[in-house]
Amino acid sequence: MDKAYRPGDIEMKHYRRWRENGWFEPAGDGDSYCIMIPPPNVTGTLHMGHAFQDTIMDALTRYHRMCGRRTLWQPGMDHAGIATQMVVERQLNAEGLTRHDLGREAFVERVWQWKAESGGTISEQLARLGASVDWSRERFTMDEGLSEAVTEVFVRLYDEGLIYRGKRLVNWDPVLHTALSDLEVLSEEESGHLWHFRYPLADGDGHVTVATTRPETMLGDTAVAVHPEDERYRHLVGKEVLLPLAERRIPVIADEYVDPEFGSGCVKITPAHDFNDYEIGQRHGLEIINVLTDDARMNDAVPTAYRDLDRFEARERVVADMDAAGLLAKTDDHKLMVPRGDRTGAVVEPYLTDQWYVAIEPLAKPAIRAVEQGDIRFVPANWDKTYYDWMHKIQDWCISRQLWWGHRIPAWYDAAGKLYVGRNEAEVREKHGLDASLPLAQDEDVLDTWFSSGLWPFSTLGWPEDTGELTTFYPTSVLVTGFDIIFFWVARMIMLGLKFTGEVPFREVYIHGLIRDQDGQKMSKSKGNVLDPLDLIDGVDLETLIAKRTRGLMQPHLAPKIEKSTRQQFPDGIPEYGADALRFTFAALATTGRDIRFDLGRIEGYRNFCNKLWNASRYVLMATEDLDDGEEVLSAADRWIRSRLARTIATVHEQFAAYRLDLAAQVIYEFTWHEFCDWYLELSKPVLQSDDAGEAEKRGTRRTLIETLETLLRLIHPLMPFITEEIWLRVAPRAGQDGETVMIRPFPRADTDDIDPAAETEMEWVQGFILGVRRIRGEMDIAPGRRLPVLLQGAGEEERRLLERHGRLVREVGRIASVDFLDDDAEAPPSATALLGDMRIYVPMAGLIDVDAERQRLGKQAKKVEAELSRAEAKLANPRFVDNAPAEVVARERERQAEFCRQLDQIREQLGRLDRLG
Repeated sequence: MDKAYRPGDIEMKHYRRWRENGWFEPAGDGDSYCIMIPPPNVTGTLHMGHAFQDTIMDALTRYHRMCGRRTLWQPGMDHAGIATQMVVERQLNAEGLTRHDLGREAFVERVWQWKAESGGTISEQLARLGASVDWSRERFTMDEGLSEAVTEVFVRLYDEGLIYRGKRLVNWDPVLHTALSDLEVLSEEESGHLWHFRYPLADGDGHVTVATTRPETMLGDTAVAVHPEDERYRHLVGKEVLLPLAERRIPVIADEYVDPEFGSGCVKITPAHDFNDYEIGQRHGLEIINVLTDDARMNDAVPTAYRDLDRFEARERVVADMDAAGLLAKTDDHKLMVPRGDRTGAVVEPYLTDQWYVAIEPLAKPAIRAVEQGDIRFVPANWDKTYYDWMHKIQDWCISRQLWWGHRIPAWYDAAGKLYVGRNEAEVREKHGLDASLPLAQDEDVLDTWFSSGLWPFSTLGWPEDTGELTTFYPTSVLVTGFDIIFFWVARMIMLGLKFTGEVPFREVYIHGLIRDQDGQKMSKSKGNVLDPLDLIDGVDLETLIAKRTRGLMQPHLAPKIEKSTRQQFPDGIPEYGADALRFTFAALATTGRDIRFDLGRIEGYRNFCNKLWNASRYVLMATEDLDDGEEVLSAADRWIRSRLARTIATVHEQFAAYRLDLAAQVIYEFTWHEFCDWYLELSKPVLQSDDAGEAEKRGTRRTLIETLETLLRLIHPLMPFITEEIWLRVAPRAGQDGETVMIRPFPRADTDDIDPAAETEMEWVQGFILGVRRIRGEMDIAPGRRLPVLLQGAGEEERRLLERHGRLVREVGRIASVDFLDDDAEAPPSATALLGDMRIYVPMAGLIDVDAERQRLGKQAKKVEAELSRAEAKLANPRFVDNAPAEVVARERERQAEFCRQLDQIREQLGRLDRLG
């Protein structure tokens, strides 16, 4: 093995081998295990959320594959209607063209061309992460087979009366000219205004005051609402007000939706431009007046003075005209949630349009029942409450989008506007007996991408055909996803899976948290805190990192701030950590909490863990070069490490079953670093390097070293596939294991015969003895290599027996020159002391340290710490700092203060020991 671990030298060479040999494909005749990848957008690139989620799925896939199951991790991509259309439209704009210049058919061909040339970057990046998906089965939501499934589902639902066309409010992007799903709308708090307008009563007897953040919509008001129990306005219910500027009479109505405590307690009702107002309008039979065009300009339903104005221009004019008329009561600064399209950044409007809908309630009831009955289990279990809450309040699903890229709705119209639905135009004509000469025009809209991805678990397996894959792998085993798409994707897959296969699409839903930065902030380009997983794997220099973080900012003025913070956080750029260190970090963070803070300190630590494993493996390979067959005698240390390994394996199985990858990673880390590397390797050296040890004992230790390492590599493999493969290929032959790759070898099983409580107890005592001496060494600043004399007081018969049995280990590993016993009533010489049960461990200090020099050293150290502590205390005593600095900055300063106090306590304790030594 090379002396240094360099992940870049080993990772992709092994991935290519795995893929070329077809080892990612289902094999064997064990029980089936299947995970469907949440299909990333074809326009996408690997971000931290993807990398985290894919690490979890790959770990589960590799684990179950090694456990002997016939395992499929199904890959694929979503056609991403809006995102992909925007990418290609931008290319056309750069050429001075629009999609309308090309026409629909040529534009769609252009998108397919882009997909063939540039789409799928994220698939290549998945390979960098080590994803063991079955690439031979990779699917795309616009594939011929998946498109057939989409059409089949649409037609069947329509024929059953569960799909219909209707005019309702939708989220409307006035730049893209399409409806958006809630997931495609980002609402963030922004500064705005709240305008208070006076609406005169129609009978001339006073006025009511309403407040609005969108004055332009008042031109579409059709009522003013008050709470039915509000004594201030009860006498006005049933009367009319004269709507200013539009000069229309509108009623005053009573509705419990109104909050009497907000504003004046009077609310303007604009059913065509507010989702809550629309519901109120439906309850009271109000007129619905749309005042906007599809590009958010004022339409012909408003007075002439406002027609064709942009909505924000109209807002200014309405406010000015109301003020001029003496009807503007006041204007308040106001913080409000502003909805923006996630692709365009444009403010989204509630907009009344004709769209296609799924009547969702008949599909929702069986989907609710499936979770209630336990056919599907959420992990953690509390997420079923979120699922139920949404499913019981579910609204009909708007499935149409005004785009050219996507699954075109299989509906046709004749010249009179009569609607026909079928799998294709030929079927429509045959089904309805239409003459071939009758012109038909297909619906211009395409389906929401969530419609096709809702079929993903069964369409990718060949449905509507009755395929062998569908029989083998459906229902799938587990869905791994974030809580933010329980509504948009999880629920829809359950509803559609039950409807069209009669079975749930998956048995379990593992909900993981969302990745945030080390301060708990959401990662976003505008904050400049985005991390690219590939930068963490490969490393990146500072200037390239700054360029990546500031490129394409929607708010270019933020670039200097982002550059400054990046230089502060990464003065030397990001080093190469490798995929295994990143994966292990993600696994260690995979708790059941909602938010996950990604701290670069963790990945640094797990890069060191890779180094530790690499160096330990080099030692084991060198120590076992002379391994031969013959009699073997296992020492207590050999039996101890085998026992600890068996317990570790059992725990790892338990944690994988519970989806607690964080706890599996923790127990693997603790065993590997502390028990195997820190202890067992050190305990093996006195045996292998001693002239006193017999060949059988040395053989037993060599066999234990190589077998423990080989087993450990298989245990770690699902979390860190690359480094384990590289080492295993060298270790396996020596350990008597055959095979071309570790990834299809059996996952370790805990052998209960290896569990040895007696050996564990003995080695616990040995470790306690050595740690006691090491603690003294560290506290008194004695060189690690210097051998120390040790005196024992209070040693009983059992302690004497253990010392006699393990004296060689204690002396060699503890770097001890001699061990002598003191009578219980004897006075020990000036010594540093440690306790092991009732036994005292003394290290006489005479000749070991210069007491005066040590006092001086500690005194200087104390002064430095006291100065730092004073600075921290002064900061925290300053109200301006505590009240005005960010909470995380204040918290860090309090942590610094506590650390300095701890250091001072340690120094004073050491000085006290010196005083006792004279």
